[in-house]
Amino acid sequence: MKTAVFVEPGKMVVQELPKAQVKQPTDAVLKIVRACVCGSDLWWYRGISKRQANSPVGHEAIGIVESVGAAVKNVKPGDFVIAPFTHGCGHCAACLAGFDGDCLNKTDDEIVGYQGEYLRFKNADWALVKVPGQPADYTDAQLNDLLALSDVMATGYHAAASAEVKAGDTVVVMGDGAVGLCGVIAAKLLGATRIIAMSRHADRQALAKEFGATDIIAERGDEAVKKVQELTDGAGADAVLECVGTALSVDTAIKVGRPGAVVGRVGVPQKAEMNTNELFWRNIGLRGGIASVTTDDRKVLLDAVLKGDIHPGKVFTQRFSLDEIQAAYEAMDQRRAIKSLLVISD
Repeated sequence: MKTAVFVEPGKMVVQELPKAQVKQPTDAVLKIVRACVCGSDLWWYRGISKRQANSPVGHEAIGIVESVGAAVKNVKPGDFVIAPFTHGCGHCAACLAGFDGDCLNKTDDEIVGYQGEYLRFKNADWALVKVPGQPADYTDAQLNDLLALSDVMATGYHAAASAEVKAGDTVVVMGDGAVGLCGVIAAKLLGATRIIAMSRHADRQALAKEFGATDIIAERGDEAVKKVQELTDGAGADAVLECVGTALSVDTAIKVGRPGAVVGRVGVPQKAEMNTNELFWRNIGLRGGIASVTTDDRKVLLDAVLKGDIHPGKVFTQRFSLDEIQAAYEAMDQRRAIKSLLVISD
């Protein structure tokens, strides 16, 4: 099967690898319909974080179930499914509490790549999210909306839920990548009336506005804090969504919240330590982490997409075939695409 493989920083290739197979009773093999490149993939693509050389890549996809292990009862061959990057078992303490991104029952350490023709999906019985019908029943835009539920929309929602966004809130969203933009969608979905998006790029500013942002701030650091204070009459935001992960973003997120605000943090941390004294002196809460994709898709997000209430698939601004994997990464690395779509099969 064709699969995208990371060779070294800055270099992606497509290789023929052995076709994915069921190895555990809890596995399913999926034929991938669409996949995509994630902003977090850029950390190792750029050499900022380490990744095993010559390893398959990707963690977001939609597809058709081709085969299942003996323990899989909730999905069957032919089902159309969202494949979350989380592989929650559904019955451990973490999954039962709604945090399937921190599932305590990992099956093995095999690196599986979603950016390929087939995928071995672990803990398939509970973690896969079934979609009514077949891909042919949906428009191109709807398929993109469904694909966004495998990660970025669920991660943006996790930021908003962790920040305890509620009706009437003023929310600041740090980050104008796909997750941050989906955080804008999530804040509006949860009832925020003022959504301040931090963005310096015109195309992302426009999409943030379309998704529900009421204000845009292009400044960073202390200047951004000052702008938020001006917009909120010195009070600060009720909730903050941190969707970047850099030290500057986290520091700014803490400073733009009012006393008692909660920062929902989903940006992958890029620094080993963080000074938390600022949290203490202003009673700022810090929550968040790995998204609860299966939980939140089933609870609210799949229904919102099927009803047409939200359109997170608009974050895919360029499309590529699997053979164009290098170009797909370059487009995101060079900020020519907000998020690169990979069309794998019909």
